[in-house]
Amino acid sequence: MKTIAPDHTLDPLYRRVSWRLMPFLFLCFVAAYLDRVNVGFAKLQMLNDLKFSDTVYGIGAGIFFIGYFLFEVPSNLLMTRTGARIWIARIMISWGLISSALMFVNGVASFYLLRFLLGAAEAGFFPGIILYLTYWYPAHRRARMVALFMSGVAVAGIVGGPLSGWIMKSFAGLHGLSGWQWLFLLEGLPSVLIGVWTLFYLDDGIRDARWLGEHDKQALERAIVEDRQHQHSMPLAQLFRSGKVWLLALVYFLCVMGLYGVSFWLPQLIKNSGVTDVFDIGLLSAVPYGVAAVVMVLAARHSDRSGERRWHTAVAALAGALGLVAATVWSDNTVIALAALSVATAGILTTFPIFWSLPTALLGGTAAAAGIAMINSIGNLAGFVSPYLVGAIRDATDSTASGIYLLAASLLAGAVLVVTAVRPPR
Repeated sequence: MKTIAPDHTLDPLYRRVSWRLMPFLFLCFVAAYLDRVNVGFAKLQMLNDLKFSDTVYGIGAGIFFIGYFLFEVPSNLLMTRTGARIWIARIMISWGLISSALMFVNGVASFYLLRFLLGAAEAGFFPGIILYLTYWYPAHRRARMVALFMSGVAVAGIVGGPLSGWIMKSFAGLHGLSGWQWLFLLEGLPSVLIGVWTLFYLDDGIRDARWLGEHDKQALERAIVEDRQHQHSMPLAQLFRSGKVWLLALVYFLCVMGLYGVSFWLPQLIKNSGVTDVFDIGLLSAVPYGVAAVVMVLAARHSDRSGERRWHTAVAALAGALGLVAATVWSDNTVIALAALSVATAGILTTFPIFWSLPTALLGGTAAAAGIAMINSIGNLAGFVSPYLVGAIRDATDSTASGIYLLAASLLAGAVLVVTAVRPPR
């Protein structure tokens, strides 16, 4: 594959585009991820209130991804028809309403149903944004933009931890509602408001941007056309038979196992180290995400500059695995456990923006929309498997250690596979 040299004369124009798009997309992802994983904080109270086991919690946390899996590819294909502005707004408004409705959970059935519907509503948001970025940025600029977008995961952890802990502690009992009920209500509503804002702020693509002049639009469009000359477009039927796509989906699955191990169990791991106050747990949970926010942007920038993707992805996944093991071995020491969880979280989160430079550089046309969604939906099935397995193992052994070791092994397997089996675009 021919190497495309960066055109640095376009740097000022791309800075303008980035300042217009990235803060808004970042805000959307903060809201999305917060609503996806705040169940990890709600767990600290709702399991006792509703008499749920850790296995029930693990299934409920993970069943989100069954809905996500079923509706993700159709969602991305629909976005190519309706346009990004309307479709992303629809996604955000619907998931915000369902997230707030989780306050009404009163048993296992309603917990499972609402988590499934939340996944179905949010399906297509993340792969839709990854696809949307291909409308604006050529491959050699994209890892940094994906990293900035995905740093919303880290910021959701930085903001969401203390915020969730404060809501659950301060609002508990107000108007007869538990702290976890207020958590779902108050953290779901911002997504609805941002979804309405999306209708007025977001553009479907370069040609629709009223804030760009014609000369700037043509320059950006030329860069995208040149980039797409080196991508592969294939029929959808062929895409689903592509060994390359399935391999990338497997690597993503193994890495996502680690991501949702941290996302859904980080509060519990901090609690296991001896911290009992829910607000203190929220504050301490911000530390690993703060470290990750810095590391993932720096690593993605280095990957863009060097053009190397596989080893960057593998080293990050390996660091995540080692961090999880260390956090488990020294689980009774809050300082060491928190340091190890910081390494784990930084490594795991850094894996993803660099990984996404591989499929987006390889796929073009309809194959990009369906391929990105297919890889993401299959990979995110780990979001069901991971919390379910850790919860089941915890119920069986009264310990999270074996479950966390399993997640570390998955990350290690992903690191080995991406280096030995994935053939990167140059």
